[in-house]
Amino acid sequence: MTLNRSWLMLSALLLLTAGIAQAQDRHERLIWSDEFNSGAPAPSLANWKFDTGSNGFGNQELETYCSYQSSQAPCNSAKPNAFLGKDGYLHIVARSDGQGHYTSARIKSEGLKSFQYGRIEARIKIPKGQGFWPAFWMLGDNISTVHWPACGELDIMENIGKKPDTIYGSIHGTGFTGTKIGQPFALPHDQAFGDAFHTFGLIWSPKKIEYYVDDPANVYASFTPSSLPEGAVWPFDDGKFFLLLNLAVGGDWPGLPDASSKFPQEMLVDYVRVYGKSAR
Repeated sequence: MTLNRSWLMLSALLLLTAGIAQAQDRHERLIWSDEFNSGAPAPSLANWKFDTGSNGFGNQELETYCSYQSSQAPCNSAKPNAFLGKDGYLHIVARSDGQGHYTSARIKSEGLKSFQYGRIEARIKIPKGQGFWPAFWMLGDNISTVHWPACGELDIMENIGKKPDTIYGSIHGTGFTGTKIGQPFALPHDQAFGDAFHTFGLIWSPKKIEYYVDDPANVYASFTPSSLPEGAVWPFDDGKFFLLLNLAVGGDWPGLPDASSKFPQEMLVDYVRVYGKSAR
């Protein structure tokens, strides 16, 4: 009888351990990545497309977003704003012509790769300087039908250049746009995020959004439906979201470039990785 009890306890322990291991494996399984080291000159068309234009994108931004090797002024095909370097990084470059015209790049995986739940991260070195606004973020696949903000927005990393030691993680949706639901993370001892690469990540579960820096254990912000104001709608369980990477110039939040702003400035991306459920 003692032997049977011991065997049952051991069996239960093994099953529990196996269950935990399987759960961890499901959560940590790499299901998609772009390492930006293909040797091609431009981001993969299987993963990314370019947003283009100069309409301010709802934020009074100053830049014109250019596609790869666009020759339509102010874009310059000899000086692309997004390219894969021989160093193995994606370079997103903000440029100025010295006459008040700025160009940059914004790439997105809309219609190509989208995800829901799991862990999503990118290793990035951001620029420094007044008026620069690098971002790694996501939007709901249904944006073309329900529009923003109903589609939902996940801002995994944003920085405004005048605060080089601080990044921000936030969420947006119907009833909570702007800066209502967000959290900053600051480096200690006057360090700047532009001094080195850092990993910016999202842990996404049903009814829960968490953001971290450099290590999934280093969660600095956590949001649930209870974080929202009364009447707001939680959109993050409604479907898949696609990825965006961009470097804006100017805008309501970062302010204008000034005499201290040096051009060109680069946002370097080592990789984007997604762990969890399968991409479509």
